[in-house]
Amino acid sequence: MKTLTVDLGIRSYPIHIGQQLLQQPELVTDHIRGRQVMVVSNETVAPLYLDKVLELLDGFDVATVIIPDGEQYKTLDTLNTIFDALLEKRFNRTCTLVALGGGVVGDITGFAAACYQRGVAFVQLPTTLLAQVDSSVGGKTGVNHALGKNMIGAFHQPGCVLIDTDTLDTLDDRQLAAGLAEVIKYGLIRDAGFFNWLEEHMDWLKERDKEALAYAIEHSCRIKAEIVAADERESGQRALLNLGHTFGHAIETGTGYGTWLHGEAVATGMLMAADLSARHGWLATADVERIATLLQQAGLPIHPPEEMDADQFIRLMAVDKKVIDSGLRLVLLKSIGDALVTGDFEARLLQETLDSAA
Repeated sequence: MKTLTVDLGIRSYPIHIGQQLLQQPELVTDHIRGRQVMVVSNETVAPLYLDKVLELLDGFDVATVIIPDGEQYKTLDTLNTIFDALLEKRFNRTCTLVALGGGVVGDITGFAAACYQRGVAFVQLPTTLLAQVDSSVGGKTGVNHALGKNMIGAFHQPGCVLIDTDTLDTLDDRQLAAGLAEVIKYGLIRDAGFFNWLEEHMDWLKERDKEALAYAIEHSCRIKAEIVAADERESGQRALLNLGHTFGHAIETGTGYGTWLHGEAVATGMLMAADLSARHGWLATADVERIATLLQQAGLPIHPPEEMDADQFIRLMAVDKKVIDSGLRLVLLKSIGDALVTGDFEARLLQETLDSAA
């Protein structure tokens, strides 16, 4: 087992990474506040791992909420089902929520924890690669709105993150590829050497080699933990983690939540960001080709949906958390491993990127 720390002073918390961790109660129970525990999972993950988690929580007063599986259910209505259960069971402000599932479960459970009785504790048990390397770490929680993704939410840090890599054994290939998009992102924004390693080991990751996956997860979490510790509420460098996300969120909103997986949309968005970077002369054309090749090797799409045109992208990108004072900011690349957040890009070149991609 490897343990990393998200260093946030008195709100610091561990990220445990390894095999068979769902069989080690002390890793979770030390972070349970009070006796009441609400486990939130979905219809896909609960039949696979809920019994293990209930054994893990033996001795606590445990209740469960099972929500539908899919990005389209990351809504205020689903959030209310969690509040209903908490209130019906008379859970108090010393309760702890446990998120067992992928990014949707983690985001919506964390948001429920942030809101219920003005804030209760929660723990992340991510079961998808994307959640393990990205959404479970850093305290971003929330739900989607029909007009924009993740526009309603709160920063609320978990008590711990427990990443049992054995849960990836039951992950389907499409979901695995979606998680690899976020892994590739870390190489692009922060670590060229890691990007090189991914080029050499992508086939190992797709074949679910245990050592390769453990290394990729640990390295990704380490980068994210460092960035979050330096900029918890995204006032500066944490925005680098949004590489490809402005384009990607437009795809998710434009096609209807759940049609494209988040990682699939981000993959296409990262290549669009790379294309725009190259048009500004910041990124070598050869590097754009390397990025496209690695994304394709991971089994990810590199072209946006045919039904989306440049005008729709512009309209949807304008409804984004990274818009400040009516100015759109994008994460672009100066080189592989070196990213910047900027509003200083040419609208003409953005239009060219969108036109060429559409």
